[in-house]
Amino acid sequence: MTSHIYHRIGIVGSGRVAGAMGLALAAHSAHPSCIWGRDERRARDAAVIVGGDVVNDVAVLMQSCDLVLLAVSDDAIASVAQALSLSPCPSPAPFCIHLSGGSGVSVLDPLRAAGALTAAIHPVMTFTGDAAVEVTLMKGAAFAITATDPAAIAQGRALVTLLGGVVEVIGEECRSLYHAALSHAANHMVTLLAGATDALAAAGVQDPAALLTPLVRATLENSLSKGFDALSGPLLRGDAQTIHHHLTALALACPDLLPAYRAMARATLAQMERRGDHPVRSGLNDLLD
Repeated sequence: MTSHIYHRIGIVGSGRVAGAMGLALAAHSAHPSCIWGRDERRARDAAVIVGGDVVNDVAVLMQSCDLVLLAVSDDAIASVAQALSLSPCPSPAPFCIHLSGGSGVSVLDPLRAAGALTAAIHPVMTFTGDAAVEVTLMKGAAFAITATDPAAIAQGRALVTLLGGVVEVIGEECRSLYHAALSHAANHMVTLLAGATDALAAAGVQDPAALLTPLVRATLENSLSKGFDALSGPLLRGDAQTIHHHLTALALACPDLLPAYRAMARATLAQMERRGDHPVRSGLNDLLD
């Protein structure tokens, strides 16, 4: 496969994902990318990152690019797709994709009706703004592809291969469930750890992150390899007295954390029930209500 497989890449958006994806694909375009964004200053910043050119008219992307990335918020995808679809579509039509996890490919139907090949391709990773690092992290990362056209899935696979990623095909009807699972794992983990950090600080720990890091890393690795069998602690043992002390301490020092603790404990007990785990845990459910 040649290093330059695209004539020119068009990018709608100027945020973190736009910068990282644009930089990752720069080596695979014969000409500098075209970047359009509502905020001209941010678009110029993104252009510096990817080595591309800012354009003032979004129609230029449809007319001069054979790959168009919509790196915009979920709520903006439909309106951007509609705006792009009003531009004359060259032949062959460009491959137009959005990078959202929560939306399927149907949101790009105006572009498909205009003749473009369309797909939803979501990189399963977080973007923090360090594009160079994120390009490296894409290698080996999963990319979820949703498309109704076999040719679009084939092009999506080729694109993910260029990025060094791994393809996971997700059906249109499962896209929201897929994204809910990712958000539950990644976003809620941030909230969970923030609450634990606050509680440790309230307990007088000088560096909560340093204390948590080995425990959390080991728990993550065990959870990924063993699933729910990685569970340990007072709920598994049925230590009602320990849980009572937790609830009392949180109510006094970190009352904002108490609802989340109760909810996660109840969810853990429910999972144990579904699995048929029956430790001695007299009164635990009542204690958590």
